[in-house]
Amino acid sequence: MKHKPKPKGSVIAALDIGSSKVACFIARVIDDTGRFEVLGVGHQASQGIKAGSVIDLALAETAIRQTVHAAENMAAEAMKGYPLREVIINVPGVHTRSHNVSVDVEISGQAVTDNDVRRALAKAQANAARDDAELIHTIPATYMIDGNSGIRQPRGMFGHTLEVDIHLVTGKVSALRNIATCIERSHLDIGALCESGYAAGLSCLVEDEMDLGCTVIDMGGGVTSIAVFYGGVMIYNDAIPVGGQHVTSDIARGLTTSLGHAERLKVLYGSAVASSTDENELIDVPQIGEDNQSQPNHAPRSLLVGIIQPRLEEVLELARARLNDSGVGQAAGRRVILTGGASQLPGLRDLGQMVLDKQVRLGRPIRIDGLAEAVNGPAFATTSGLLLYISERSDEMPAEIMAQVEPGNLWERVKFWLRENW
Repeated sequence: MKHKPKPKGSVIAALDIGSSKVACFIARVIDDTGRFEVLGVGHQASQGIKAGSVIDLALAETAIRQTVHAAENMAAEAMKGYPLREVIINVPGVHTRSHNVSVDVEISGQAVTDNDVRRALAKAQANAARDDAELIHTIPATYMIDGNSGIRQPRGMFGHTLEVDIHLVTGKVSALRNIATCIERSHLDIGALCESGYAAGLSCLVEDEMDLGCTVIDMGGGVTSIAVFYGGVMIYNDAIPVGGQHVTSDIARGLTTSLGHAERLKVLYGSAVASSTDENELIDVPQIGEDNQSQPNHAPRSLLVGIIQPRLEEVLELARARLNDSGVGQAAGRRVILTGGASQLPGLRDLGQMVLDKQVRLGRPIRIDGLAEAVNGPAFATTSGLLLYISERSDEMPAEIMAQVEPGNLWERVKFWLRENW
């Protein structure tokens, strides 16, 4: 099934609604292959969102409006005075489920066409339809023709039966409705949905990593998403409702300081692993509720690191357990890419290698050119990946597949006609 790139000159926009920040990128397609340039960015601290869930519609709506407005202002020339209408948004991994299914369709000795692949995908979607879950991704992983497995590209090959292994990602309807309500209240339409960890992987991974097998761990403010790639596609995703904000809360409690000061201490002096100098280095910890800061309250840096390290170890151990339970261990390979805002703490790579027993590298959006320095870090991996998803992989959108599928044999054509006309 060939992906059709957006026409040259089209405006595409990504809205990443996270627990710690809301970010919006507006881009314009610059050629017929679907390449784009980012023209406007907006981001601000998140409100009304906790651990990937909407907890206050009005606050979330305000944060979304302000972020989109900032991006629109920066991209005003390209927008020609028109407001943004459609966005692709992320779906936090805590609201999604990963299902791997196999389906087969008859091809009656003919060559496999795009439509045969679509029929297989549509069949998987029809079998997966449930009232409490919305289908987000339909990703064909591998193909088999008449028992010959490991086929990556079946189009044009002859056979009688085409079997497809498909990765389906579904989302909880209630959670998606709350997010959709915030978007609609901001006078925007949702053009597409993409799971957060998948988007982060699309922007951070090089092609060989996607092909040979790797795991993306996207550490956000309230959610840590996990995505496993193999054979160029995502084959598994999961999430843990723990992230950087939990580290900040631990610091605030452990050092009896405010959340604002705890975040500052984490960013300035935090580390994921202890060093020999920590005991001798003193940091000033403002005490909660005390106005008079004339008496500095010093604490050794080792106390701060001693609070941060256990929480990060817990997140990595939970990720390791999820991967072990998933059954995709072999495909996940020996490589892990850590990304997301909470992955920026010094020493996290070393801690990751120790806990996960794999090769670890830090990921940032490497597949988008021309991003400003301020939005080119791990914290914006998901936002960048949303643009890449809509420009490169929109053929994995369930609605797109259903809109384009044509029935195969005569009986399927009759059923299709009845469904369309009755």
